Amino acid sequence: MTFYQQLQQATVDARNYLLSAPIIQRCLTSEITLDEYVAFLQQAYHHVKHTSPLLMATGARLPESKEWLRAAVAEYIEEEQGHQEWILNDIAACGFDKEKARRSTPNFSTELMVAYAYDMVNRISPLGFFGMVNVLEGTSINIATLAAGRIQSALDLPNKAFSYLNSHGELDQQHIKFFEGLMNKITDSDEQQLIIHAANNFYRLYGNIFRELSGEQAQLIQLSAAPVAHAV
Repeated sequence: MTFYQQLQQATVDARNYLLSAPIIQRCLTSEITLDEYVAFLQQAYHHVKHTSPLLMATGARLPESKEWLRAAVAEYIEEEQGHQEWILNDIAACGFDKEKARRSTPNFSTELMVAYAYDMVNRISPLGFFGMVNVLEGTSINIATLAAGRIQSALDLPNKAFSYLNSHGELDQQHIKFFEGLMNKITDSDEQQLIIHAANNFYRLYGNIFRELSGEQAQLIQLSAAPVAHAV
């Protein structure tokens, strides 16, 4: 069994915890509301904007013996830059204020996952960040495109409201093959266990982001009503 296969097998329970989040289940049965979808996008913005900085920190902290992995991180950085702006544009296409979303405060669960990612890279090991990559890209290929179709069907939104979900569903199909090859080059058992440990934690942290979502959160980033003109 390759290490990538071991990683998937060792994270089954944590992955199921994520996928069993009620809002994901309602999404897949086309029962999600517009406010819930926008709340999801808002929290996605708050963690996706850290992807490039985290990749940069990971690359900087990798040892010389992992130069081959640093080169791969450089490729990831180039492909991931600016994706948070796609999310903000999706929010605008849903009829909400993307600048309010940009200035909003992330939910506790979102902030905790981001903080754990930085702590993992800076305090424990940059290799732990690949546990997060496994979670986010693995989730994308499993449900992103399917979820986009179900949400669009339920809410009758335009295609331009799904640039993040649709692009990641397709892009991460390529990424996951690349990622699989990288993981299979990790042969040290301690490094493998570290990545498995991190992936299990990231699945639970990401699952908690979905469990904390509520439609009411999107009401804070609604477009302001146009001012009423007064006769003079």
